[in-house]
Amino acid sequence: QVQLVESGGGLVQAGASLRLSCAASGRTFSSLAMGWFRQAPGKERVFVAAISRSGGSNEYADSVKGRFIISRDNNKNTVVLLMNSLKPEDTAVYYCAADPNRYYSGAYPTNYAYWGQGTQVTVSS
Repeated sequence: QVQLVESGGGLVQAGASLRLSCAASGRTFSSLAMGWFRQAPGKERVFVAAISRSGGSNEYADSVKGRFIISRDNNKNTVVLLMNSLKPEDTAVYYCAADPNRYYSGAYPTNYAYWGQGTQVTVSS
């Protein structure tokens, strides 16, 4: 069983930056492909970013490309989402997800077996 705990959310103004962290436990972290998803009120959960087990491959949703950066530290069992130039439309609950079965899981939520509880990000205009 893998436990994921997100942190770093909050209320910021448009143009600001936030750093989300996800701490994983219960399994060797380097064996997990990781991803970030988000869900805005009344909308479906959508892909934000993904990173491979080694950190050598990553992918971003078009809506965040060039503004968000995903990274991981396999020694600290942590994946980070650095969010720059935040916009009001980035407001959502952000979820960390883990896949123990693939080197890289990409944008498909069904690939991910484990999910965190989410952290709220609110961007005011």
